[in-house]
Amino acid sequence: MNFEWFTVRRILSSEKNKGSVSAPIIKIAIAAIAAGMTIMILSVATGVGLQQKIRQKVESFNGAVTLVHLENQGQIEDLVPWQCTEETKALLSEVNGVGHIQGTAHKAGLILTEEDFEGIVLKGVGADYHWDRLSEFLIQGQFIDTEAVLNNQMIISETIAQRLGLTLGATLNTYFLDQQDTDEISPKTRARGFTVVGIYDSGFDDFDRQMVFVDLRHIQRLNRWDSQEIGRLEVLAHDHADIDALTRELYDLAPVTVDAMSMYASFYNIFEWLSLFDFNIYLIIFIMILVATINMVTALIVLILERTRMIGIFQVMGAGNWRLQKIFLLQAAYIVLWGLFWGNLLGLGCVWIQDAWQLIELDPKTYYVHSAPVSLPIEAWGLLNLSTFVLCLLFLLIPSYLVAQISPVRALRFDG
Repeated sequence: MNFEWFTVRRILSSEKNKGSVSAPIIKIAIAAIAAGMTIMILSVATGVGLQQKIRQKVESFNGAVTLVHLENQGQIEDLVPWQCTEETKALLSEVNGVGHIQGTAHKAGLILTEEDFEGIVLKGVGADYHWDRLSEFLIQGQFIDTEAVLNNQMIISETIAQRLGLTLGATLNTYFLDQQDTDEISPKTRARGFTVVGIYDSGFDDFDRQMVFVDLRHIQRLNRWDSQEIGRLEVLAHDHADIDALTRELYDLAPVTVDAMSMYASFYNIFEWLSLFDFNIYLIIFIMILVATINMVTALIVLILERTRMIGIFQVMGAGNWRLQKIFLLQAAYIVLWGLFWGNLLGLGCVWIQDAWQLIELDPKTYYVHSAPVSLPIEAWGLLNLSTFVLCLLFLLIPSYLVAQISPVRALRFDG
């Protein structure tokens, strides 16, 4: 058997070692590594989970990339349409990274009830709209039927429903300014009646305060557009697609009067805020590894001092300094691995509990979600464990050199 492994096994299995001075220090070192790994796992899981959840939510409601007429940029309402033929859709769908495309249009309006009123933005969606991504946000009712004959179905947000006291089946009187009316002094209004068939809650306060869903054909009729004219084209991307590269490629293929805007540009403030999480995660990981390393260095020094006589005996018997260093490094590796084991057990357990029961709730006005989402990619988890293990051992090489400074004569006289 390998000399170093044999010695380490004897030390670890020694009953005398369990009552030694180093025993509580080793337990503290294991606990420090376990606590650090738990905190690092939770930091990565919550940070990545929140970033992914908000990205998915933004894309689900607005698309990863939006193609919009140049004259409509920065506008809530789509005043100028653009002709989106089937040939154009087919061409754009072939771009690498495009998962789905869907035509939409927006129009500002006013809901008027007997007791109150509310300004809204109608989002017209067609038969090609991807409802599956919104299923988790629908809290009551159903989605509107955009494939059958034109109907008056509408989906409103829970925020609007609470403000106006609306429930499923309620009939709404909605009013719009006529785009074709050129009389600026007293512009004409047009009215439509809608029935609430669904209520959603996205967690985006700015979106929930005004956005409602109707059939795209209503917007086209109100604006006197033909069936191929839309306000914007939303592009849903494949997982892990490069959104910036996809935006540039779609811009090159789109008509000259149409601009391509990524969700990062459209929601710059949100994604700039999300980018701060990366710095926080790296800072937490750095601090936790530093604390774990300091505890391990302390434990290793105590182990070396406690085994001074053993070091002297091995030196007299001809064991080299590196072989003696390996003994203590193997002991340290054992401690680190135990700390990682308990840290992973506790950290992954907390992640699983939060994912299953959503115990930690958040304020959607601040975080855009109702509970803390968690996501821990397998590669991030593996890198976290590997980097912690390797860095701890690398830093432990420094105190292990104390072995070389111990004189055999003094070591044999040492009574520690």
